[in-house]
Amino acid sequence: MNNSPLHTFHIPVMGLAYTVDSPIKVAQYGIASVISIVENRLIEMMRKHYYPSVDRPYFPINTHEEDFRAKRITDYLNLVHEIVTAQVEKMKQAAFETGSEIVKYFEMLPDDSVLKQFYLKMIDTPILTEKEKMQTYLRSQIIPGSIDVNIMTKTDRENYNKAGELVEDGSDAVAALRGYANSCLENSSVIFSAGTNLRLYNYIDQCKGFQIDEDGLFTKKVVIKVSDYRSALIQGKYLAKKGIWVSEFRIESGLNCGGHAFATDGYLLGPILEEFKAKRQELTNSLFEIFSKTNAQKHDIYLEHPPAITFSVQGGIGTHDEDELLHSYFKMDSTGWGSPFLLVPEATTVDEETLELLCVAKKEDVVLSRVSPLGVRFHYLKGTSAEKEKLDRIAKGRPGSPCTEKHLAFNTEFTEQPICTASRQYQKLKIDHLQSLNLPEMVYEKQLGEVLDKECLCIGLSNAAAINHSETLIKNLNAVTICPGPNIVNFSKVVSLQTMVDHIYGRKDILCNVTRSNMFISELHLYINYLKEKLEEGIGEEVLDKQKKYLTGFFDNLLKGIAYYRQLSAENNIEQSFNEELSSAELELRLLIFEYPLLSE
Repeated sequence: MNNSPLHTFHIPVMGLAYTVDSPIKVAQYGIASVISIVENRLIEMMRKHYYPSVDRPYFPINTHEEDFRAKRITDYLNLVHEIVTAQVEKMKQAAFETGSEIVKYFEMLPDDSVLKQFYLKMIDTPILTEKEKMQTYLRSQIIPGSIDVNIMTKTDRENYNKAGELVEDGSDAVAALRGYANSCLENSSVIFSAGTNLRLYNYIDQCKGFQIDEDGLFTKKVVIKVSDYRSALIQGKYLAKKGIWVSEFRIESGLNCGGHAFATDGYLLGPILEEFKAKRQELTNSLFEIFSKTNAQKHDIYLEHPPAITFSVQGGIGTHDEDELLHSYFKMDSTGWGSPFLLVPEATTVDEETLELLCVAKKEDVVLSRVSPLGVRFHYLKGTSAEKEKLDRIAKGRPGSPCTEKHLAFNTEFTEQPICTASRQYQKLKIDHLQSLNLPEMVYEKQLGEVLDKECLCIGLSNAAAINHSETLIKNLNAVTICPGPNIVNFSKVVSLQTMVDHIYGRKDILCNVTRSNMFISELHLYINYLKEKLEEGIGEEVLDKQKKYLTGFFDNLLKGIAYYRQLSAENNIEQSFNEELSSAELELRLLIFEYPLLSE
């Protein structure tokens, strides 16, 4: 059976709740999606919700059990696999008739796929016996989309037992990885995001399923989310030295994305993809040289050819033409469509109130905020129940959130044990400290605002699943935070899964914004605005040589990116408006020299 992906796109991880059960919704149609597995309380809640669907009793995995975090994750992933397997087997028995799941499966495939062409040929075949033979073959070719998981490497808090002793290999990210490794999932991947975590990367060697087999295949694969080629090379080499192969590099725009945004030093997505395109073989060869030596030394496995590496991209994709350019010109194997799928209840889990907010969201409603306790910029939809709750607490003189999950508890400014900067405990301590400093009013207000901005993400990004499934995550904590990318403002209505897939493949157009800029132009403006913020922060202060070097380098990289896009446009006949917007953006950028002379020094 063919195990290669049938679709040319995937649904990336979104928040904690929004894709926590996406495989149960879309894997049966051959669509890959990603579950976040760090929030184990949410995972336990989903176990409770879905066990009745397989006619088996739910038995809680309590927090007093040894390694409960990993056990919850393992069991939930096994449960998801069981549900998806049953769905696929049922689909294989379905009749090829209008409205059936099996017809939906094949109709959603890309039009140029061999299997879709064979399906259409079967539809037009008049001879019944021949049609039945073709249908039997089509049934045999049905495969589910991969059930993948995401671990944000920065969410790796240490954990202690009831005696106060550090749990060995018990940190959040390591326990999550172990939970995934112990699951029955096959032809599946763990996606590491948000940078390198050496403790996590060192532990992976102890996990079964990641080693290459005698056929050059992997039961479980490693995917690294990166923002540039250098990061891919460094992380890929580090893992290769451990005997671990990176099967996919998932390239994401630094700023044109949902959730946490890790800005590059002004390197734009187009030039980054061009570098990957030019150096694909060089990267593969560099990693294989290290990987093959390690496997020969450690496992007596001698490899003649490198395993496959696929390359995918995500961040702001909104039209079929953009998707096609990424595949045809940049040679991407898959594209990640994230935020638009928040408006597809058949694919993601978003509560009704938040869904309505997403449908009416305007450009000014999606902001690159400072709400994340990690101190990393965070794309954020304003007007949510979480924002209202935060402002209400501030108005009542009790800012901050109860900290029940502590996944982002890393601050030791006032306490011996790390606490979260969104917590009530931290914010009270920090505000008291600021008040003791007798700062100038403007300085105090600025620093106070930075404290009060912080918002609980552990609960806010989980609650949509609790609300939708009539479950309780944390009693009396029901607020929802959502983190779409800026691209969400171009989609304004709830649509079916089939309609969204048809939009991706160019069979329908559901964009609400006819003046929408190309994804590369949108990212460029995000970077120009980001540079302006950085320049503004330096006003009135002495700009250090290091800062000046960073800012001028950022500025120069944006200009180089604009020059690259002019060449790209000429070679690919991109719409005329692209060049006009490019010129406008360049003018806006160059005018900064007059306001900030250091850029020309």
